[in-house]
Formats: sequence, C-alpha cells, structure tokens
Amino acid sequence: QVQVVESGGGLVQPGESLRLSCAASGSRFSINVMGWYRQAPGKQRELVAVVTGDGSTNYADSVKGRFTISVGNARYTVYLQMNSLKPEDTAVYYCNAKSIGSGYEYEYWGQGTQVTVSS
Repeated sequence: QVQVVESGGGLVQPGESLRLSCAASGSRFSINVMGWYRQAPGKQRELVAVVTGDGSTNYADSVKGRFTISVGNARYTVYLQMNSLKPEDTAVYYCNAKSIGSGYEYEYWGQGTQVTVSS
C-alpha cells in the first residue's frame, strides 16, 4: 500500500513564506517523478512544480521565481519552498508521486494540505 503524506500548510499573510513537505512510501516500483499540484475552490487541479529522478524541474508560470521544489535526503521525499506568497496561491496543495516504467505507470496522491494566504 503506497502512502503519500504531506505537511506544512497553514495560514500566512501576503509576502510571507511556507514550506511544504511530502514523503512517499510503500511502492513496489521506483518512484521517478514527484511533484506538487494545487486546487483552488471552483477550479481544476493544476500543476505547481515537478521534479524527476534526474533532478529536472518544471514549474507553473505563475510560481516561477517564487517557489522552489527540492528533494530531500530521505528516499522519496520532496519539499516545496513557497516565498512571496499571494492570495491567489490559496488552495489545497497535493503531493503526487509517479512510478513510470516500460509498460506501466502508477500514480499516487496525498490527502492534501490547505494553504491560505490572506491579510
């Protein structure tokens, strides 16, 4: 049973920072892509940032220069450092882990953590 657990959400004021953490465990196959998505009320879930096994990263245009995704020392651990937060960053943030190989692709989601940016 694969578990993906996020932590670190909360309520902050505009301009402040938050750091989200995510740890995945229990996968039979190597996890080779991890990332963060978010979903605001009434909107579709969208990609925020992703990192692949070779260290390549990709960011949504709306967070480039403000958010940084990084991998931790522990296996299948990823962080999202969010700086200069804006009210429009308010959403539930979900961690995503993927195992992609020849002939298979598995995807796992965390339960989500709320980030609220408000004065």
